[in-house]
Amino acid sequence: MPTDSFKITIHMVSSLDGYIAKKDNSISWFETTDSYEQGVSVTEQDVAEFLKAIDCYIMGSRTYELALELSKSYGWAYGDTPTIVLTHRTLPVERPNVEIYSGDLDKLVNERLKPNYKNVWVVGGAALVRDFVRLNLADEIRQSILPIILGDGTPFFDHLGQEQALHLRDLKAYKNGMVELCYEVRK
Repeated sequence: MPTDSFKITIHMVSSLDGYIAKKDNSISWFETTDSYEQGVSVTEQDVAEFLKAIDCYIMGSRTYELALELSKSYGWAYGDTPTIVLTHRTLPVERPNVEIYSGDLDKLVNERLKPNYKNVWVVGGAALVRDFVRLNLADEIRQSILPIILGDGTPFFDHLGQEQALHLRDLKAYKNGMVELCYEVRK
């Protein structure tokens, strides 16, 4: 089902200083106790409705391995939505909706994603984000900034090495102190 409204969104959660992971990959920093009175409240139903609009996830191997590890305690975060893991390594595939891909990104986007999906989300990691931006494959970037400074770790953009113009499309502040920035990638 080819679509005219195909979109690739890069989405990452980061600290204020731009890190997406601590050196030890712990995620305890995701649990904020901050409170911002003017922030937006989001119900579980709101989240579920929003997630229904995403029809494919793309992630790198380390993000996948972390998601597998976290799924033991929290469940698989990506539900039954098709998930493509980009890697040249052999990884376990424990769910029928997960596929391993080790080919060309342009080919993946144009031959596999565009004909079959409308709303694709790249959810990590930093090297994969870098490649999508460098190849001009991303349409928007959503950065959810948590109220913490980590000081060190994995940066959101892994040595991008180029300038990229963006257009601020939207921003939201949430009750938990998180701020989400949504930028359109100027092409």
